[in-house]
Amino acid sequence: MCAKTWMGKRLTLIQIARGWQHIPAGKMDTSTSQCAAWLRTLFLFFAVTAAVLAAGCATGIQFRSEDGDGAVEPAPPTELITEQLIATEKREVRQQASADLDRLLVKDPPPYAIGSGDILAIVVWDHPELTGGLVTSAAPDPVAATVVGATAAPQGFVVDHEGRIQFPLIGPLAVAGLTEDGARALLSTRLAKYIAHPNVTLRVQAYRSKRVYIDGEVKSPGLQAINDIPMTLVEALNRAGGLLPTADQSRLVLERGRERWFINLRDLVQRNINPGLVMLAPGDVVRVHSRDESKVFVSGEVVTPKALTMHDGRLTLNEALGESGGISPLSGDARQVYVVRKETERTRVFRLDARVAGSLAMAEAFELHPKDIVYVAATPLANWNRNLSLLFPGALTSAVTATNRP
Repeated sequence: MCAKTWMGKRLTLIQIARGWQHIPAGKMDTSTSQCAAWLRTLFLFFAVTAAVLAAGCATGIQFRSEDGDGAVEPAPPTELITEQLIATEKREVRQQASADLDRLLVKDPPPYAIGSGDILAIVVWDHPELTGGLVTSAAPDPVAATVVGATAAPQGFVVDHEGRIQFPLIGPLAVAGLTEDGARALLSTRLAKYIAHPNVTLRVQAYRSKRVYIDGEVKSPGLQAINDIPMTLVEALNRAGGLLPTADQSRLVLERGRERWFINLRDLVQRNINPGLVMLAPGDVVRVHSRDESKVFVSGEVVTPKALTMHDGRLTLNEALGESGGISPLSGDARQVYVVRKETERTRVFRLDARVAGSLAMAEAFELHPKDIVYVAATPLANWNRNLSLLFPGALTSAVTATNRP
């Protein structure tokens, strides 16, 4: 409103000044020239006053958002960065991370459970007719065995979609959900009705029922079958060839159905939590994000505005300002260093007063999040200079030159 108040006066002064400027110098007497110089000075005075008022109204940053009907929504409140705020932020992050991972940490993983699609190798000793063709001749042809092994599917008993196998003498046998020892005991009990003291060997020959998918910045992304070795997060990453140098170890996403967990490997190690205890379940999807996706944007009155890549999920406000050359000494307002953060349900705005004692220590302790925007506002003097340059291009130089003429 303060800039609009001076708008009409500014237009009138411009018209008067331009009218005096277009009078030929030969048609001006001494008094007329003095009057013109005085009007130019007066014009400059009002221009400076209007620009200062406009700059005062535009100090700092202002947030404005409109809904679909054009109504202005209230701006998000600005939170001052203090030691208490930093401690609260760190405590909430630790609590949330601990609560989210409690369901994933398994110290004593259970043995592998047989599932539909697995192939079982079963041998009943002294009864080769019950082996399902698994017993080969005493002197097999090595060349033929190599060709058959490369083209044929593994021989054995396939667990069907109902979790059963078809075994001689006893017929359908439900083995899905049982361990190898449990399935062996069940088969021995059923065969005891037909064979005295059956000696049974049972093992999973091909693991095909349970898989996890590893995607993102790993050497060999794709499906990984769950076998008798517990499929932990570390095991899955190692089977995928390990993390690439471009991987962000702080941004691993585990998706399980409609649930999602964000895992920070560096944070787990710092908290003395073994990442090998994070147990995966069949159907889990692990995505390893790239470091290029974790950026912080620094703009405003800094020496070099740029987008900064976080260092494995860590970048402090002090580091962001330092890598951007620091606050501009000519135009930056150290009282107004803002961090804009978009969260799921709201937008948060933090402000740091870098002139306060201990502010640099707080800036070093304030952790930034991916996609944060760091903005340094301009000083009132810089705003005045820019507003004056936009309103009256070259007016300041022309007025000073005119007043300096003899």
